[in-house]
Order: sequence, then C-alpha cells, then structure tokens
Amino acid sequence: MRNATVTPEGDQIRWVELPGQEPARVYVHGLGATSPAYFTEVAVHPLLAGSRTLLIDLLGHGISDRPTHFEYTLEAHADALAAALISAGVTGAELIAHSMGGSVAIVLAARHPQLVARLVLVDANLDPILPKAGSAGSSGIAAYSEEDFLAGGWEEVRDRAGSHWWSTMRLAGREALHRSAVHLTRGTDPTMREQLLDLKIPRTYLLPEADGPLPGTDALVEVGVSVVSVPDCGHNIMLDNPEGFTRATAAALSAMA
Repeated sequence: MRNATVTPEGDQIRWVELPGQEPARVYVHGLGATSPAYFTEVAVHPLLAGSRTLLIDLLGHGISDRPTHFEYTLEAHADALAAALISAGVTGAELIAHSMGGSVAIVLAARHPQLVARLVLVDANLDPILPKAGSAGSSGIAAYSEEDFLAGGWEEVRDRAGSHWWSTMRLAGREALHRSAVHLTRGTDPTMREQLLDLKIPRTYLLPEADGPLPGTDALVEVGVSVVSVPDCGHNIMLDNPEGFTRATAAALSAMA
C-alpha cells in the first residue's frame, strides 16, 4: 500500500499499486466505494494488465483518511487526487473512473491537465441532480441536512443501499459521504458535462446498454467523445459484467493510443 499527504493538515490518500509499464493507469471509484474492491478483477485481466496501475481511494473513502474538516467538493477531491498523483510521480495518466469518480476525473483533467492524457468514464455523473428523499444514491443522501444524516439518517441510507454497497460505504467517513453526495448533486460551474466537452484529450464514456441513449450523446460525439454501451450490466459495470467492461475499456484505450 502506498500513501501521500494531500492536505496542509497532513491527511493522506492511499492506494494499491501494481507494477508495470508507463504511462500509469489510475482507477477512481464512485461515492461510498473503494477502488481495490471495485476494480482489481478488471485491472488484472489480460486485456488491461501490464501497465503501472494505481487503485486509488479518494479522501474520505476506503483506505484513505477521513478528515472532518475537508469540504469534499468535486474540486477539492480533484486537487487532493492531483497531490497524490504528483507525489507518486504520475503524469499523462490513463484515468478509468466510475460514477462520482468520473466527475472528479473530469475536474482533475480540467484543473491539472498535465496529469491526465486519456479518460474513460464509467457511467459518470455529468450534470447536477435534485436531492430526492428516499433514494439510496447520492440524491437520497443529499436530501438530508448534515446534522440529520449524522444523527441517524445514515442508518436509513444503509438500509436502502443494501449489503453490497454498504460493505464499502461503511468505510467512508459519514461527513465525507454526506458532503461528497451534496456536492455531487450540485455539480460544478461550469458543469462536468461542459468541462468534458471542452477537454482536448481522448475521452470515452461507458454506460449500461439497458439505460438507453445517454442524454446529450450527439453533442459529446461531435467533439470527439466516444459513447459506448455495455450489455448485461447496471450502474456498476465493472462488477456486473467484468468481461464486457474489460473489452470495452481495452478497446477505448487502444483507440485512444
């Protein structure tokens, strides 16, 4: 396990690293998740193995520190991730990023362009969404005030999330989980979608085939974003259909080369 200090207060981001060839390949998880649990199976698949690989946990999640003073905005997450990658000597990385991690990756590429050469987004959040009480996802978490979430709302979210998601969500700091969800639903200015459209690096967006067309696909394709549907999966594409995910991701990275 590797680590890097990413805040003035000394908080650390940690990751599991697999040796291999440069450029580095960096996997970034979603809200309430952890990269080693979500990505190890696909990262060591023959189609994707061989590159230097960082399975990295965002601040507040997984094996990384869980500071209560941190804002957990998408920009703050991106800057902390940038500090970890710089400490690791990473430049021009291939980022493979899921859900909220995809949003963070877009912001990272916009704010720290030297760190990201290629981007594979896995059903990532591109637009702000409204908080929605009763949902198990970010919109449901964001529907609570932080005080109410810490006082017991997290237990209601736990029960709605189910044992699979909770198995990694319980590793996240509760302040981190709530603040990350709130800022994910609020999005960024300009929005994540607008920042993605403006990026000049190779970009691919993977989505579950069952979800139907991605809103705004034409505008994405027009500026060079490849939009790829993956069959037989839900939101957690890499867990639901590892073979389909690795084939789509390997094809995307090959096309980007």
